[in-house]
Amino acid sequence: MPGSRIAALGHHQPARVLTNDDLATMVDTSDEWIRRRTGIATRRIAAPDESVTDLAAAAAAKALAGAGLDPADIGLVTVATCTAIDRCPSIAAQVAARLGIPAAVAFDLNNGCAGFCTALAVADHSVRAGAARHALVIGAEKMSDVTDWTDRSTCVLLGDGAGAAVLSASDEAGIGPVAWGSDPTRGDAVRLVDEWQPRFAQEGQAVFRWATSELPAVARQACALAGLTPADLGGIVTHQANLRIIEALVRQLDLPEHVVVAQDVVESGNTSAASVPLALSKLVDRGDLPSGAPVLLFAFGGGLSWAGQVVTAP
Repeated sequence: MPGSRIAALGHHQPARVLTNDDLATMVDTSDEWIRRRTGIATRRIAAPDESVTDLAAAAAAKALAGAGLDPADIGLVTVATCTAIDRCPSIAAQVAARLGIPAAVAFDLNNGCAGFCTALAVADHSVRAGAARHALVIGAEKMSDVTDWTDRSTCVLLGDGAGAAVLSASDEAGIGPVAWGSDPTRGDAVRLVDEWQPRFAQEGQAVFRWATSELPAVARQACALAGLTPADLGGIVTHQANLRIIEALVRQLDLPEHVVVAQDVVESGNTSAASVPLALSKLVDRGDLPSGAPVLLFAFGGGLSWAGQVVTAP
């Protein structure tokens, strides 16, 4: 079976920037309060008429162009999202239609904030099995649609955006084995509640303790599955939930100074399933990650679920 690699990346964010000072006019908060607890300074908010499909298609178009492929080359399209309003056709099918992808299998995947890394593993397995030679994997969220703008503990966290990756078959594996799982007994710790008007809610302290105490071992497992240690990495892109969680994870992994640590949460907030591909695409775009560098992707959240793998930077 062939391996697969990331051939190209793309990302897209809405034009509107919502600052901490803006939020201070809406709820009882301040720039100092938000930065101290979360590290977040700004987040992007989509326009009312800007859909999850719009965000996903914009990021996907950039990734497809970067890969230099014809739309007809894509055999699989999957979108990781938990904020899609449309049940059918899927966001993936809508993206395929917009990009002129004629006959790919297309489906959405909802694994909360761990969605993109989960979808990346599913696409990698499909390529390895020969079901597709090229796959388009997208993480896209419009979290502003599910934000309770009266709840200062959650509304300061969330933002909108999308990131995408094109996977291509490769003689050498550029995507390592996935370390994934869930703890459904604690699934209510991060949730979208209310069927008719879903709202994001979480047990913030419980999630922080879980992420910082139990997940470093899973991150090490993902490295070990790729035959590496954390010290061998060139970069790490975790779910951009909270800068304080990222800092705690990095400390426990004892990473050397040369390892590039994604901190896109500062300017983008928590974009759920979009956060890992969005942050990764920006790092590659800026040249912060050299081509060929091993990068740990590691996402966690609603479910409680997690998924991570080491990839080779395109």
